[in-house]
Amino acid sequence: MTLIQKISTYLEFMRYKNAAMAGVSSIVAVFIASSILNYQMDGDLFHTITHLFYIFIMVFLATGAGNMLNDYYDVDIDRINKPNRPLPSGRIGLKEAVYLTIICFSVALLIAFLINPVAGIIGFINVFILIWYAKTLKRTVLLGNLSIAYLTGSTFLFGASFLGTDGVLVMIPLFLLAFLATAAREIVKDIEDIKGDSEDGAVTFPIKYGEKPAIYLAAAFGFLAVLLSPLPYVLGILTVHYLYALVFVILCFFAAIYYLFKKDYAKSSQLFKISMFLALAAFIIGLF
Repeated sequence: MTLIQKISTYLEFMRYKNAAMAGVSSIVAVFIASSILNYQMDGDLFHTITHLFYIFIMVFLATGAGNMLNDYYDVDIDRINKPNRPLPSGRIGLKEAVYLTIICFSVALLIAFLINPVAGIIGFINVFILIWYAKTLKRTVLLGNLSIAYLTGSTFLFGASFLGTDGVLVMIPLFLLAFLATAAREIVKDIEDIKGDSEDGAVTFPIKYGEKPAIYLAAAFGFLAVLLSPLPYVLGILTVHYLYALVFVILCFFAAIYYLFKKDYAKSSQLFKISMFLALAAFIIGLF
């Protein structure tokens, strides 16, 4: 295997597209928090660009390491369900996977603490949860879903940590919307996968408590997101333009809940995901 092929295999193993998207989300959070707090990012351009690069790389490496660790613990299942993945196909060895994961997590943590102490603390918490999730939480009823929801929303908190505690605080409403939308979507995906998960011996919320309670729980997360969505305007964080854009976010959440009760789980899951991106767009619009 050539060096280029090896690097390509490592990136595939990290699921680089997913990791890069998380990195971009954290950078967007920096600009949103900077605008809200009227932080002038052009004061020291080199310092700013360096730290933006640090933020992207940290999130990219931590997310990628989490993906690799998940594959490590799921290698036996993937040999049956996803035999072409780098680990079950033998393109990457088990020891090699462990070393690569440790290196990525270590570099990610080092970078986080280089940014500032707040970023370091959030980075440490996230790495801890990523490891705990891969080893234990993803097989734990509901806690696995909530872990993914937290990690998704925390990319915005980590990005905003560029501005310290104040940046994190102003990003909490967006974190909550992302958390609730992702939690709802994760439960919907579990409902959709009841048959396959049962055959694999997994114990998810809908398997343990039933399809109907799972539907109500996912819908509750969706309704709570709708109720909390005006918070950035009420707190004076965003302008009235946020409310105009919020109409589309709320409609999307309601559509997701509608399809959930219609038992079109694929459509509902997709709409919950779209709701999160619309909420991010509404935040950006609300800056003006």
